[in-house]
Amino acid sequence: MSETIERIKCLIIGSGPAGYTAAIYAARADLKPVLYTGMEPGGQLTTTTEVDNFPGYPEGIDGPTMMIQLQQQAERFGTEVRIGMVTNVEFSSQIGGIHKITVDNATKLEAETVIISTGATAKYLGIPSEQKLRGGGVSACAVCDGFFYKNQDVAIVGAGDTAAEEATYLANICNKVTMLVRKDFMRASKAMQHRVENTKNLEVLYNTEVDEVLGDQVVEGLRMVNNKTGEKSEIAITGLFIAIGHKPNTDIFKGQLDMDDTGYIITKGKTTKTNMPGVFASGDVQDKEYRQAVTAAGTGCMAALDAERYLATIETEVTA
Repeated sequence: MSETIERIKCLIIGSGPAGYTAAIYAARADLKPVLYTGMEPGGQLTTTTEVDNFPGYPEGIDGPTMMIQLQQQAERFGTEVRIGMVTNVEFSSQIGGIHKITVDNATKLEAETVIISTGATAKYLGIPSEQKLRGGGVSACAVCDGFFYKNQDVAIVGAGDTAAEEATYLANICNKVTMLVRKDFMRASKAMQHRVENTKNLEVLYNTEVDEVLGDQVVEGLRMVNNKTGEKSEIAITGLFIAIGHKPNTDIFKGQLDMDDTGYIITKGKTTKTNMPGVFASGDVQDKEYRQAVTAAGTGCMAALDAERYLATIETEVTA
């Protein structure tokens, strides 16, 4: 006797702001969404101590609490939240086709629509002192956390356009910004380099890497090393920002979904539609420009609406 495979109308992969917002809208549209949390329930915000820039929280809120509340809101409308990680997908290229999903290398599912909200993972240096102080002064998002270091001395690691942009952003609100560049040149565009050079309270140290982040509970300083001379030096800072890139969590979709050179899913125009019918992408997995909780939530809403309209079109064609 063959085992019956569960059929889901709307499957959501990922549990950050994009995934839970998609779930809220999908549930309210009676799509009976099932959401799989992945390995990091709540996404990147669960590692953020304070969220001050999400609308509706005048006093701010800590990241884990915010994600619990988003989950509760999604469940209130009927979303089924499951702990588990999608490990394999087989998308159908046919309009109205059924997508085959495997969870935890074991459970087989079928889905009429899939919303991908697996996010992107910030790259860190990987040294123990940096990891210990994540949330205690080490951050991978200057726009998210820079406000907390207003009028203080901070440092930023990176050499590309994102690092240059975040460094100048920090310079507008911080007392001094020290920028560490591993090589003897920046990879940023000439325009961004000129912006860095023309910012008076921004100092660039070339051929310089982090040796150790100083501090017990919070960041108190930085020990740096010149990778040409081996000379070490220290500066007093209260915040360290890592701007060496993000990796979108899209490995299991490669070969099936259109992506750019760095692995971000390409969506069509102003929609969340991918190249596969009935498969939608929202949040940081398809957004390398903004990477904010509020923009992720917005695209989660869009993905649910796109999925609802797709299913309505299919049903109309079937009954016509």
